[in-house]
Amino acid sequence: MSVRIETGFCQSGLTRHICQSRLTDMDADKNDLTAKLESDDPAVGLRAVGALHRLAEQVEASSVQLARDRGWSWEQIGDALGISRQSAHAKYGKRG
Repeated sequence: MSVRIETGFCQSGLTRHICQSRLTDMDADKNDLTAKLESDDPAVGLRAVGALHRLAEQVEASSVQLARDRGWSWEQIGDALGISRQSAHAKYGKRG
């Protein structure tokens, strides 16, 4: 599974909202995740689903922050996420 976000611009510096203290091997992480998703143990699969949900939330939050930093309106962000501008603002508008 791969995710590609087309933005139409290049990032000029490192992302500042990363909490990771070391670089990871993305291929190794992908292979590990694939193995967990293919496991016949429901506990392993459910833990993998939880990890995917947490990752999706982190990607969403950093993408919303980037969009706001670039001047996007709450309506544009809501449209991109498939939610209303009010829902986008309620979820992310109060953050520092």
